[in-house]
Amino acid sequence: MNPSSEPIKKPIYYGWYVCAATLFIGFVIIGARNSFGVFVVPMSEEFGWNRTTISVAAALGVLVNGVTQPFFGQIFDRTGGRKMIITSLIVLGIGTILLSLTFHILFLAFMFGIVISIAQTGPAPSNTAALMSRWFKRRRATAISINSSALSVGGMIMVPFAMFLVEATNWRVAWVALGLIVLTAVPLALVFLRERPEDRGLYPDGDPPPPEGAIGAGRNRSGGPLEVETWKESFKTAPIWQMAGSYFVCGTTTFVMSVHFIPFAIEDRGVTGATAATIFGYMMFLNIFGALGAGFLSDKIGGTKNWLALAYSIRGIGYLVLLTVDSVLGLWIFATIAGFSWVATPVLTSSLTADVYGTKALGTISGITFMFHQFGGFGSVLMAGLLFDVIGSYTVPFAIVGALLLPAAISAFSIKERKYSSRYQTLAPMAAAGV
Repeated sequence: MNPSSEPIKKPIYYGWYVCAATLFIGFVIIGARNSFGVFVVPMSEEFGWNRTTISVAAALGVLVNGVTQPFFGQIFDRTGGRKMIITSLIVLGIGTILLSLTFHILFLAFMFGIVISIAQTGPAPSNTAALMSRWFKRRRATAISINSSALSVGGMIMVPFAMFLVEATNWRVAWVALGLIVLTAVPLALVFLRERPEDRGLYPDGDPPPPEGAIGAGRNRSGGPLEVETWKESFKTAPIWQMAGSYFVCGTTTFVMSVHFIPFAIEDRGVTGATAATIFGYMMFLNIFGALGAGFLSDKIGGTKNWLALAYSIRGIGYLVLLTVDSVLGLWIFATIAGFSWVATPVLTSSLTADVYGTKALGTISGITFMFHQFGGFGSVLMAGLLFDVIGSYTVPFAIVGALLLPAAISAFSIKERKYSSRYQTLAPMAAAGV
């Protein structure tokens, strides 16, 4: 065969390297945060804290993380995310290590609730999803789903690992180990993170530059009617409020489990710490398929808001099972059902936000919607701790947050996606021709 006739192997699009880097970054930061539930019982026992006391520190962290999201989003939009993410990772890793020195609830509240939670804002899913939206358009939901699966992988691996370290050594050693793992993401970010494809002479998705007057390529679609230049414009429209409202419930129903699921499994269902962490890890494992499936279905079939509503509905069924099946089996069934929806909602929300409002102010817009997500988490984490101390059970707080999933599903389903999303707009050249 003539060597000249052999097909030339197309190089891997650099956006996938950026996606892989953000995947690992998300793995370490989300894994470290979701591991907090592992430390609730041993730290409470050592210092004599009740559940409300330690929940205040955890809830403060969620609140601070939420309040800082819009500000970090603006930094992302104005300067790019690379330096912000790298600096945040360094502070986060050192701060997590310093948690091993905890001697008072105020120290825990300051380090976890303020320092670490601010640092987690830089590489938060809202910012890494915005970065993926710059690098991908046709395959945007798929790329975001791969990036967001870090939420699952982090919980699947690091939560059981943290529990193993706590039981094999002590909780102080476990915090040090988690901090060192976070720091391993720094050199990866230095090498692979880049702001946008134009910086490397590329186009989104690795596509060639569109020929003049080309018709029919998906990348030539016009922007949606709500595409904005500034974040303020978006909040004059209905879709952002519908997504923010549903996202509030998302945070409410996920953060309460991140902090209180393991204590609930141990104290309400009577399982060992290792079993509780294993079930949580299993739930995070299934989230991988939920996230990837959500991205694939959104890109291939469309109807992102329909898949979003379905995810909230599925999670509601999971909560119903958790509260009605009073056994270890109920924990496993909940983990199975909820697992497919946990990360699916951030994937679909991020993709739909980019499709409706464009990417020019996406960091700030995503940061504000994610703030609603964190506000929900703050309220649910604190409420669950307070009610546990009063009632002695997590049943009531779990029932309250679970009931919110129905209106969240309705809110998502009511978004007029075909009217506002860029995916459904007329091709730009055709529109210009009046076709």
